[in-house]
Amino acid sequence: MSLETQINQDIKQAMLGKQEARLRALRAVKSALLLAKTEKGAAEEVSEEAEIKVLQKLVKQRKESADIYQAQNRPDLYQIEKEEMEYIEAYLPKQMSREEVETFLKDLISRVGATSVKDMGKVMGAANKELAGKADGKTISEVVKQLLA
Repeated sequence: MSLETQINQDIKQAMLGKQEARLRALRAVKSALLLAKTEKGAAEEVSEEAEIKVLQKLVKQRKESADIYQAQNRPDLYQIEKEEMEYIEAYLPKQMSREEVETFLKDLISRVGATSVKDMGKVMGAANKELAGKADGKTISEVVKQLLA
């Protein structure tokens, strides 16, 4: 079952269950997927990788907004963003822990033959391909810097 079909079914369930936070999050996902599908040069169907990128982007937006609301002492708005973020994250593949990312990157660095920070681009390119959707790009970057330093 495609993500879009799953989202549509879950929207119906959220409406019937009167789950407003879940409904907001699912509608945001549906809207973002529709935009991805109608972008200039986009294919008829959105690939699984593109769907994951869309979901990650939505989660990142919610996280940044939540951080801002928390800094501005707005717990009401912070809670809304946090709830939506949790509902969207449910559709993403399970995220790897920092330790798992570190173990994977140590292996990748030895395979690529990187020895210094100058080789970071090589490592990041391969890491982003292999860890797409499984780990946050910021975490990957931090661990690569740490390992190559």
